[in-house]
Amino acid sequence: MSIKALRVALVVALGAASLAACGDSKDDTADGGPTTITVDCPPQKTDNDGKSLQLWNDDVAAFQKAHPGVTVKTISVGSQCNNPPDFTARLQGGTQADVFYGYMTDLDQVLDANAVEDITKYVNAETIPNWDNVLPAIKDPFIEDGKLYGIGYAGYGLGLVINKKLFQQAGLDPNKPPATWQEVAAAAKKIGALGNGIAGYQEYSAGNTGGWHFSAALYSRGGSVVSEDGKKAAFNTDAGKAVLQQLKDMRFTDNSVGEKQLLQWADLLTNAGAGKVGMYVGAPDTIKTIVTQFKGQYEDWAIGPMPGDNGAAKSTLGGGSGYFFKKGLTPAQIKAGLQWLAFEEFTPGQGQFNYVAQKGMGVPVGLPEPLIWKPGSDVQKQDDELKKANSNLNLADYAPYANSPLTIKAEPPRAQAIYAVLDAAMSAVLTQPGADINALLATAEQKVNTILSQES
Repeated sequence: MSIKALRVALVVALGAASLAACGDSKDDTADGGPTTITVDCPPQKTDNDGKSLQLWNDDVAAFQKAHPGVTVKTISVGSQCNNPPDFTARLQGGTQADVFYGYMTDLDQVLDANAVEDITKYVNAETIPNWDNVLPAIKDPFIEDGKLYGIGYAGYGLGLVINKKLFQQAGLDPNKPPATWQEVAAAAKKIGALGNGIAGYQEYSAGNTGGWHFSAALYSRGGSVVSEDGKKAAFNTDAGKAVLQQLKDMRFTDNSVGEKQLLQWADLLTNAGAGKVGMYVGAPDTIKTIVTQFKGQYEDWAIGPMPGDNGAAKSTLGGGSGYFFKKGLTPAQIKAGLQWLAFEEFTPGQGQFNYVAQKGMGVPVGLPEPLIWKPGSDVQKQDDELKKANSNLNLADYAPYANSPLTIKAEPPRAQAIYAVLDAAMSAVLTQPGADINALLATAEQKVNTILSQES
């Protein structure tokens, strides 16, 4: 069975939870000897003036004390953790960490590169506590032909992030994010009229991010990137044309999306951190990135649900990330890697759920993330309560998003390859006044059909 058959759309509520502690140190190694693993994607030194990295390092020290047979060495791979070209280069060169970060869309690539271990026999509710309460949408993207190749630990659903300060300056209500694409366009025009290089709405169009957001806007309108069986492109439709037409109009008729285009992930968030973006599509964690990496302020930002076409969105694109295990690891290293992930990513009061320590160091607590637990489970309820009890943010800024959960629709198969194709259509309508939308989608459709025909 292909991975695309395992990806499912789920309706999820926002929240997280707590888990039981991981195994005893006597099980740290397979043969009783010391074990060393490298793990990538620690927080950046700039995050919260290094506080997030300090918390990570404190976790490493605490983990190693509890598991004296294991040494964890962390490796930084840049602020984005998985910039697609860099990620591919590491796979091709075999230089990825033992336990390496990847997107939910990366399994095909790591399997094609023969770069990952099958960890099926090692993973259960004992090695990853409360594994049975993890959403299928978090597990499934790391499964192929019934075999598990990675551990998902973070999920998201896209929404509309707004700059409250710019909304107020433009005479808009920051407590009511636009609920439709028509309202987005109207608000963007007012915000763009403020001048001073401010874009009312800004969008990606390069580095695979344009295709990613095209897919998100398409989903919100009820469309699909590929057919239900995953064999054909399905975006050359009225909904697909509407996505591109709106952006073209906002660029060349309203002048509300800014003149500088071909933006990638860091470009847009840098602009947002500088106070030059009124709205953009993103997950809650991008607000944290704006503050920790691009010098923004939490009080300036809020998030609402993904807009729809003349009404509520039909669904929103969801995805996330996890950790793979490098091909060639010993059983002891695999077990050690799972113990580290259980400690850092799945245990209440530790790692990403250590809200007491985070609040104590001034690290933000209260964003509606990550989406990993089954709604209504005890673990989700417990973690949600702990988060609220330790929040140091204005939760009202996230209430429109948290209180309006949408159906989460998974990314398409061969997502990164498809996104690269769709980048061309997104960049064209944002840079060329005469861009032919019908021709752009027809060309993209042909290329994507070729990609999908190569799926086994």
